[in-house]
Amino acid sequence: MYDLIIIGAGPAGITAAVYAARKKMDFMVISRDIGGQAAWSGDIENYTGYQFITGPELSAKFEEHMRKYQIPVRENEAVTDVKKEGDIIKVTTDKDRYETKAVIIASGKRTRELNVPGEREFKNRGLTYCATCDGPLFTNKDVAVIGGGNSALDAVIQLMRIAKKIFLINITERLGGDAVMREQVQASDKVFVMNSAQVIAILGERMVSGIKVLKDGKEEILAVQGVFVEIGLLPNSEFARIVDKNESREIKINCHNETSIPGIFAAGDVTDVPEKQIIIAAGEGSKATLNAFRYLIQRKF
Repeated sequence: MYDLIIIGAGPAGITAAVYAARKKMDFMVISRDIGGQAAWSGDIENYTGYQFITGPELSAKFEEHMRKYQIPVRENEAVTDVKKEGDIIKVTTDKDRYETKAVIIASGKRTRELNVPGEREFKNRGLTYCATCDGPLFTNKDVAVIGGGNSALDAVIQLMRIAKKIFLINITERLGGDAVMREQVQASDKVFVMNSAQVIAILGERMVSGIKVLKDGKEEILAVQGVFVEIGLLPNSEFARIVDKNESREIKINCHNETSIPGIFAAGDVTDVPEKQIIIAAGEGSKATLNAFRYLIQRKF
């Protein structure tokens, strides 16, 4: 029987764990991996205390901080269900079952797929969802980045140092994201922005050789050797059937990180907090633990 189980080890989950360790709580962390979406980010210039740091470097700092407290982490383990019976919460994973008095769900988000012909066939054969991970494989090649928000702009900025030519395919009328990032992208002579355009197929034989784009009612084929899908994220909330969610399947929370079920808290990108930023996720993780701690000391188990 644990005091607390934290689901997820991204910025929210790791920060929650550090705060739980400092409160001397009996707890553990369950996560598929360490670092979450932060590990996939490129250059980070807006995390307080670091004027410049890469996503993998910041994730490594987070993990180093967590490991300092010798926090028990069940890595490569996926939560499949969370139930509450009386005051006890039961967490089921693909490997085991656990009981706890409180839970913090900080399971983050995952990449959204295009769902077009050729996507699954060419995954990891020229099509990828992570410029940070796979960008160097496309040195001096023509590539396409699909999306128009911060994730897509970040991918383009990383690829500007690597690729020969970059097509940015954006389904809306104009690019979104931060103005500073848009300016960098639009100033590069390597980048060709196609607004109001939609990718309808990934082409190739053994490897990606092109994409089919629909723009202004006309189909066009662009010859590229790499495709980076950056069209948003989906919350990892399927296992949390017990709590209320919004239309986007994000877990609803109040300002105390409480969900619709007492004893179950949530933090970070998996929740309906409006802005998805690393620093916000970390702050929400600390709040979640402080509120879970308060919940526990106010109740007798």
